[in-house]
Amino acid sequence: MPPGEEVIEDYRRLKLSLRAHPVSFVRRDLDARDVMRNSDLSNARRARVKVSGLVLVRQRPGTASGVVFMTLEDETGVANIIVWPKLFEKLRATVIGARFVAVTGKYQNESGVIHIIAERIDDLTPLLSKIARADEAHRSQASREKQPTPDLFGGEAAAVRGALPKGRNFQ
Repeated sequence: MPPGEEVIEDYRRLKLSLRAHPVSFVRRDLDARDVMRNSDLSNARRARVKVSGLVLVRQRPGTASGVVFMTLEDETGVANIIVWPKLFEKLRATVIGARFVAVTGKYQNESGVIHIIAERIDDLTPLLSKIARADEAHRSQASREKQPTPDLFGGEAAAVRGALPKGRNFQ
């Protein structure tokens, strides 16, 4: 079984994987979009950054005046995102429904606590369909034959998304 498929099966059955992080399989796509690794946030020297990750948690506490807090996880760590109410209303479906997002925003580091104030949020959930086929190109090149890779997920990103955690939502 290819590594991407193994990770998806781990998530489907165990809700985690010790083999690899799902985001690691799409890192090349993220690099091409100039998305930094979450572990690099502590050394960021820019006023604006772009990060991404699986949405672990969404919180909209009653005491926060409509502010949404999101926690994203990539293969290197987590990023804390702040979504102001105006942006939340504009991007409600993405903020609530996306499993994998890229966030562009203002970098804020207060006493070592890092937040990204979201200015743009892109739904990258469709990229998750690449995870199960992550090493297809490698295998094809190695064998010099273009044999179809068995698609355990019927060609639909929905099946892959179904295996990965939805993220927890709190009010």
